[in-house]
Parts: sequence; structure tokens; C-alpha cells
Amino acid sequence: MTEKLYRVGTIVNTHGIKGELRVIPITDFPKDRFKSGAKLFLKDKTEFVVESSCPHKNFVLVKLKGYDNINDVEKFVKSELFANGEEVSDLEDGEFLYSQIIGLNVIDKNLGEVGKITEIIELGSNDVWVVKSPKYKEILLPYIDDVIKEVDLENKEVKVEIPDGLID
Repeated sequence: MTEKLYRVGTIVNTHGIKGELRVIPITDFPKDRFKSGAKLFLKDKTEFVVESSCPHKNFVLVKLKGYDNINDVEKFVKSELFANGEEVSDLEDGEFLYSQIIGLNVIDKNLGEVGKITEIIELGSNDVWVVKSPKYKEILLPYIDDVIKEVDLENKEVKVEIPDGLID
């Protein structure tokens, strides 16, 4: 398996005695990542197939095919779950996978090319895109319409308007 895997959740506990797991999702696509038939992986590349899942409070209860008893799944508690990047529904306009954004060149209309996006930080109100810049070191760009003007995946660039005071 050579495709890149993305962390999509953490198993925090078991649920009941029939092998269900309580998972904290860390994905923008919990319905896709934990749907029946979806493939999930542990860090050691152990592969699972989701039998069923349902949202429960701040968790997703996940039942894995072939694991029908609490004793079969207890060893997975505190493990992180991963998925490949392909199994998501069509994205809406303005929605992107992290893998599509990381590495894009950032271009400001006044400053020109400022750097590359290296990380995305999830905050409650909006995401923040971390830009490594040879000239300005690190820039934190909020993912809001006033700052992020255009994401051009074809040309691998993001056009931005960096507000006064955001860069030293």
C-alpha cells in the first residue's frame, strides 16, 4: 500500500459488548470516512472494513466487520484511525481536501509570492493556513473571504489579500 493515509479519528473506548468502538472523529467528512464498507487503517497498516456506524453525542460509534465482541476490540482503544484520501463524496464549491491545499504557493496582490502552505490549523470559527515564507518566516492566514481570494488548484496557487498588521 503506497497511497497516503490521513488521520480521521481516535478510538477512545469500547461501547457495549458487541464490538462497537467509540471514535472521536477528526475529519471534515465523518459520514464518508465511517460509512458502511469504508476502509480504515491503524498506524501499523492493519486494515478494517466498517460494518456500520452512527453518530452518538460527540462521537461516532463504529462497528468493524469481523469484530463482534468487546474482547476483540479492547486492544484498539487509544489507537488512531486512518483512511486514504480517495473515499470522499464530491466536494462542494469552496471545499477542499487538506492534501489539495498543503504545498500551494501563496500570492498576495501587493507583495507577490509570499511562500507555501505547510499546515492547516482547525479552529472553531475558521481554519488557519500556515504559510512558510523565506522573506516573512511564518504567516498565519485565516481562511475567510476577506483574506483568501482564490484557490487555483490547476496552477497550484492561492491568491490572497494579506491585511495590514498580519506580517511584521
